[in-house]
Amino acid sequence: MSTSVIRGVIGYTITPFMADGTPDLDALGLSIDRLIADGVHAIAPLGSTGEGAYLSDSEWETVVRFSQARIAGRVPSVVSVSDLTTARTVQRARLAQACGATAVMVLPISYWKLTEAEVLAHYRAVGAAIDIPIMLYNNPGTSGTDLSVELILRILDEVPNVTMVKESTGDIQRMHRLFNATDGQVAFYNGCNPLALEALVAGASGWCTAAPNLIPALNLALWDAVQQGDLGEARALFYRQYELLEYITRRGLPTTIKAGLQMLGQEVGAPRLPLQPLDAQGSAYLKGLLEELGAGN
Repeated sequence: MSTSVIRGVIGYTITPFMADGTPDLDALGLSIDRLIADGVHAIAPLGSTGEGAYLSDSEWETVVRFSQARIAGRVPSVVSVSDLTTARTVQRARLAQACGATAVMVLPISYWKLTEAEVLAHYRAVGAAIDIPIMLYNNPGTSGTDLSVELILRILDEVPNVTMVKESTGDIQRMHRLFNATDGQVAFYNGCNPLALEALVAGASGWCTAAPNLIPALNLALWDAVQQGDLGEARALFYRQYELLEYITRRGLPTTIKAGLQMLGQEVGAPRLPLQPLDAQGSAYLKGLLEELGAGN
C-alpha cells in the first residue's frame, strides 16, 4: 500500500447551469480558475457539490472533459465517478483516466443495500479497469452504505490502487483506527467540514471541502496552521469559520455554495431539481455569515 501524492485542501467544484438548465461551461471555467488562483491544492469535479448524481450521461461526460481541460495539470484532480451500477462506474472511471484525472473517487451507492461482498466486488472491478489511484469514499448519509473499518482495510488489501480513504461519517475514531492499522501508509482525507480541525490534527492528508468556493483564505490558513504545528492559531481559525462550515454541510452543499457564489457576484444558476435555491431566511443567514467572515474581500 502506498500513500497518495495529494495533500492539502481539495476544493470541490459546482456545476453551474444556464437559464435553460444546461451546464454553463463558461461559469464552470471561471469557478475552476478562481479556486486554483486562490491556492487550493487539488480540484474535485462532479462530487456531491457538483451535482454529479443529477447529470445525464452526456452532461457528465461534457463536464468531466471540460473540467480536466481547464485544470490542465495546474493542480491534481480527483473526479467523482460513482454511479448506481458497477458497469457505469467503471465506464466513468475509464473516461476520467482518459481525460487526465490524477485519481477517481468511488462512493458505493445502490438502490438496494449492498453486502460486504458486493461492495468489495465493486471496488475490485473499478480497480481492475484503471491504472490511476482510487479514493474510497465512505459517506453513509448519501450512499446508504456505511463501510466498516474492517471492510475498508480489506478493500485496501485486495485492491492495490485504492490508496486513499475519504471519511465523512464524522467519527474521528475511524480515522485513528485506519491510520494506526495501516501504519500511516494509506492517506486518509476529511470529508466532514465540522470535523476539519480534529481530522487534520489527527494526521489527515487533506481536507475535501466545497468551502473554498466561498472562504478559501480561511480554509487554507487552517491547513497551514496545522502543518506548522501552531494549534492555537489553528483552533482560532477553525472556530472562526465553524458556523459557516456547519451550515453549508447541514443545509446542503449545492444549494448553499451556489447561493453564496451568487452573493459574491458569480452567476452560477440554481441547483437542479429536486434541489431548490436557498430560501429567503437561509439566504439572509448565509449572507450574514459571509459578511462577518469578509468573504469576497
